[in-house]
Amino acid sequence: MSGPLEGIRIVEFAGIGPGPFCGMMLADHGAEVIRIDRASGSRGGSTPLSTKDVLARGRKSIAINLKSDEGVALARKLCASADGIIEGFRPGVMERLGLGPEELLKDNPKLVYGRMTGWGQSGPYSQAAGHDINYIALAGALAHFGRKGEKPTPPINMVGDFGGGGMMLAFGMSSALLNVARGGAGQVIDCAMTDGTAALMGMITGMKNMGVWSEEQGANMLDTGAHFYDTYETADGKFVSIGSIEPQFYAELRRLAGLEEDATFDAQHDRAAWPELKAKLEALFKTKTRAEWNAIMEHTDVCYAPVLTMTEAAQHPHNVARETFVEVAGDMQPAPAPRYSGTATGKPAPAPLPGDDTDAILESLGMDADETKALRDAGTVT
Repeated sequence: MSGPLEGIRIVEFAGIGPGPFCGMMLADHGAEVIRIDRASGSRGGSTPLSTKDVLARGRKSIAINLKSDEGVALARKLCASADGIIEGFRPGVMERLGLGPEELLKDNPKLVYGRMTGWGQSGPYSQAAGHDINYIALAGALAHFGRKGEKPTPPINMVGDFGGGGMMLAFGMSSALLNVARGGAGQVIDCAMTDGTAALMGMITGMKNMGVWSEEQGANMLDTGAHFYDTYETADGKFVSIGSIEPQFYAELRRLAGLEEDATFDAQHDRAAWPELKAKLEALFKTKTRAEWNAIMEHTDVCYAPVLTMTEAAQHPHNVARETFVEVAGDMQPAPAPRYSGTATGKPAPAPLPGDDTDAILESLGMDADETKALRDAGTVT
């Protein structure tokens, strides 16, 4: 891979979800990301088992037995050669392995040590198990995803794992790496999905503070309370999205939907009228198929788009024109984003299987074939 992070080496301790997503982002943008997978017969960690794993693309893999002293020593040597590491274990696990920040920063004072957890390295919940749904619940986000009168609905695991977690850690890693490049010291990044999710709620929190956002679920402009910001079912059982917030866009919605003469739509922001207006739009959108609504509203200022599945999205003309999706080893995947004018990213390589690059990585550390064989014979690497 090429990109603005070319020349940066990251060591990633294999995990699931947000840690690998952070590694994918860094690899997509040019960093050399070496994943430490578990060696055959060792316990702990999590290892991708398929080259189709999108989050594991663009990596190199070395399989090390971290339950052995020799394996820990090898991991330390690898981290000493790196600019940054990513780990996603519970607080204290890396310290018990002998791979905590104190040891690794002693080996490499310029190291950026990225720690990805749900609850953070401190606090009453820090040692508890959890998943995305729990983190966004505690951070004050989940309560605001859902329709009026219905229970909160998790937006799959986009907000905690990836927005508040992996993406936040990738930002933190990039920021700390830039600080090192400008003469700063290495440091530890405590990236908690609860903290990241709370940060993602910044705009909504500000609206609440200004008195323009109700904590009642499904009663606001952006949470399906408003008739002009929602999804609607079409005659063929598919869906379209409408986001006609600004008055000129709302006027265009009314014009193209044939609602200019219906005076009930005049008071766009009368919250008392929203249920009635939504019911009218629900009935209206069911009179045509999604394709028919596309023909009327696509490429206009309604703020309109069809609601597409992953398969449909890869085939849509806009995404095709922008090459938003790329084929990797026969499968469609999202292309690296964002894009740069001067340091273009390349096409991602498929995910490696555990240990695919063990020999090459050991060679990069100055080990010869005999030393590699001895490590393999001892079960330190596979």
